[in-house]
Amino acid sequence: MSYARVLCVGLVGVEGHLVEVEADLSPGLPAVVLTGLPDTALHEARDRVRAAVVNSGQSWPNRRITVNLLPATVPKHGSAFDVAIACALLAGAGELPPAALEGVVVLGELGLDGAVRPIRGVLPMVAAAARAGISRVIVPLGNAREATVVPGMTVRGVDSLHRLVAYVRGEDRLLEPPPAQPPQASGGPDLADVAGQELGRYALEVAAAGGHHLALIGPPGAGKTMLAERLPSLLPELDDTSALEVTALQSIAGVLPPDGGLVRRPPFQAPHHSASLAALVGGGSGLARPGALSLAHRGVLFLDEAPEFANATLQALRQPLESGRVRLARARGSTEYPARVQVVLAANPCPCANPAGDQFCVCPATARRRYLAKLSGPLLDRIDIQIRIQPLSAAQLMTTTGPAESSALVAARVAEARAAAAERWSEAGWRVNAEVPGSHLRRPPWRLAARDTAALRAGLDRGSLSARGFDRILRLAWSIADLDGRDRPTGSDVHEAAQLRMGEAHDRRDQT
Repeated sequence: MSYARVLCVGLVGVEGHLVEVEADLSPGLPAVVLTGLPDTALHEARDRVRAAVVNSGQSWPNRRITVNLLPATVPKHGSAFDVAIACALLAGAGELPPAALEGVVVLGELGLDGAVRPIRGVLPMVAAAARAGISRVIVPLGNAREATVVPGMTVRGVDSLHRLVAYVRGEDRLLEPPPAQPPQASGGPDLADVAGQELGRYALEVAAAGGHHLALIGPPGAGKTMLAERLPSLLPELDDTSALEVTALQSIAGVLPPDGGLVRRPPFQAPHHSASLAALVGGGSGLARPGALSLAHRGVLFLDEAPEFANATLQALRQPLESGRVRLARARGSTEYPARVQVVLAANPCPCANPAGDQFCVCPATARRRYLAKLSGPLLDRIDIQIRIQPLSAAQLMTTTGPAESSALVAARVAEARAAAAERWSEAGWRVNAEVPGSHLRRPPWRLAARDTAALRAGLDRGSLSARGFDRILRLAWSIADLDGRDRPTGSDVHEAAQLRMGEAHDRRDQT
């Protein structure tokens, strides 16, 4: 038989699609022709597969070989097809019984010595195979633990092409996935380490409770970075659906932890201010790869020294912050990645950034305006909470009255508030208040009393408040009410939400 077929999986973004690897061996001048929209890495598979087959002790068929990847209209990229191509070639040459691999997805990259090496994106690939009705998959041993995350799949690992050939011939067995490692204790920065900054701590709590974006503006050393780094410690662990999404993205990017298990903690990404547009939102040649924005999906994206980022890089955040997705169009096709993140911006109030505060600033008024103007109005309009962080006093820094509230205590309140919001919006499928459309909050039965929103409506009529800002203040008010255990916001909640939004908030404990 001169024809054989082996199943594999290709990725476009985070979506996997079943690929049939066909091999046809016919008389003619010896050559290997690869068709089906392969990229450069896949074109190079011809040389990798040839060397791996020969170095695994198999005979290379001295014939004209045509390898086709179906469906031919979908772009294929990467080296995950190597093992499937080798198996199809050997089966077409009569070296392997093709029935042994019927209905089995084969994934893996080949080294020149015949070793099967780990690849990126195994989790979304195996998930796509499961959706297509496939129940058996062979993956590189280094990816076997990751593949077992998908329920209902029989996963076997392979470390070399020689072992796989012996298995197909019935002469050897494949390897079992390594056992799951015990979950490590969740560490990380604790909110108790932050001295003073009661307003910043409260804003962080409200942001965590409702999934809101946050901007912290203040002098260096006041604690902006410390607060932002502790936001993930206030967020609950990811549920199964979110954990699969996050783990799949990290698998595609090649940053999945070595144990290959589900990522349960909300991710935290803090790119340097010199990061390029592609590094932040995704990009690259061919089909675009996920950037920091997508790698922070269901977690926190922290942009420290935000005005120092390139203007085009910052403005690229505007659409994803609204839609929760990144759509990247390239010549070879479009790619879409999820990007439901909480963005935290930190900025100094001026270029000189005097740690003593505004009263000692030496910057001209024009320089101050120009510096903060890098955070454009349309971008800040999408940030729910905008507060001013004041410099710490010696008394705040050296206080010995006892430690501040820990992340665990605050996280417990956040979990209760999120549970209340999830129950309220369960019929519509929204998880946190930040996901609720403004039109929904402006209709009965969720519309607030006219007396509670009178100031907001007046600001909307004057033009000092945008329609987007109006809706975001309503969402903030619901989050404040959830934290306080009320089933509906009051007028004071709306007023407090407006202050958090406008940068005019004061800590509620300072007012008692």
